[in-house]
Amino acid sequence: MAVSVAACGSGGGGSSDKASGPDAFKGKTLTVWVMSGSNPPGWTKDITAAFEKQYTGAKVDIKVQQWDGIQQKLTTALSESSPPDVFEVGNTQTPYYAATGGLKDLSGDKSSLGGDAWAPSMNASAVYQGKQYAAPWYFATRVVVYNKKIWANAGITSTPKTQDDLFKDLAAIKAKGTQDAFYLPGQDWYAFDGFLLDAGADLVKDNGGGKYTADLDSPQAANAINLYKKLNSYGTAPKDKDEATPQQSDVFAKGDVGAFLGLGWEAAGAIAKNPALKNEVGYFPMPGTSATTPAKVFIGGSNLAISQNSKNPQMAEDFLKLALSDQFEGELAKEGGVIPNKTSLDSNLAGNDYGTVSATAATNGGTTPLIPTWGNVENAPNPITTLFMTPVLQGQDPAAAAKKADAEVDNRLNQKQ
Repeated sequence: MAVSVAACGSGGGGSSDKASGPDAFKGKTLTVWVMSGSNPPGWTKDITAAFEKQYTGAKVDIKVQQWDGIQQKLTTALSESSPPDVFEVGNTQTPYYAATGGLKDLSGDKSSLGGDAWAPSMNASAVYQGKQYAAPWYFATRVVVYNKKIWANAGITSTPKTQDDLFKDLAAIKAKGTQDAFYLPGQDWYAFDGFLLDAGADLVKDNGGGKYTADLDSPQAANAINLYKKLNSYGTAPKDKDEATPQQSDVFAKGDVGAFLGLGWEAAGAIAKNPALKNEVGYFPMPGTSATTPAKVFIGGSNLAISQNSKNPQMAEDFLKLALSDQFEGELAKEGGVIPNKTSLDSNLAGNDYGTVSATAATNGGTTPLIPTWGNVENAPNPITTLFMTPVLQGQDPAAAAKKADAEVDNRLNQKQ
């Protein structure tokens, strides 16, 4: 893909980096934080070249961060005098940072950033109290990533359309000697949120006046965790660890795992580690209870924001214009298999098996509550994983575990930020 682009107009107002032309930025460095798995190598190379061509003599430093512990790390960084200029933030966390004052208000720049064409469902998490505090970057959903060879060896000729079909297939795979027919770690919280959504469980109740209470102690939530527990039983994944401990893509890369619930970058990581899997990896949406509709999923995704204390707000806004342009949104979708922020760009997913399946799954999904204090809940140790998911998988009654988890979630939901 060509990397030369027309210079974007600057939109920073009252900023310390205002200047009359690009040469005025010579010697400056724009710091951009992105999360692991979000910046494919081709996209990173191309956007870096495009930005540095636009800003003669300036540099962009793209730093990859890990999801584990990012909320604490970013909270600290945003309170300091030299935070990252541009950063990726999870769609579930954006209201938290907006409420704390760490994000630059982009309301006046929405149109120039391409916001008039953003998918409304994607943009919802980037808006707080009517103001645009971030820009939707991409969506991704977890789908079933499976080893075609293992499934074929078990006599399975088509992917399952219902959950009953799925369990029949997993039983057949186990019967053929595959120990990990399905690898599902006990604390994959975002995967579990999809199960909650599909079961019709409400994570919180809105009591008015900015007060919320947890609602895991419900028959719907019990159904969700019991389904999760059943899937976990078809493999050896730990009941007290998340999908990164060990990294589930590394486990799948060994070639002896039937399937796991994951993202496109995880499948790509497994293939990179074991190229023999290149033609053996397939994808399908997590089946629902009926063949007519796949199960609801958590629609994960990320927004891009500018730090309120950025020393380079004009450069930061112009980087956003590049990243959110049709060129680079399209390239990100094509290379990374993620869902772009405009439906008009979905054609870039053609030929990407994960991307097309993920887009199908996303038509029936949702997210966590878009309230500022939800970020408190996801801070480690997440009570949903440690007090509810793992205890139930280890044999505790769902109702008893839910009561303990709800009490801690209630505390966090009503903490001051």
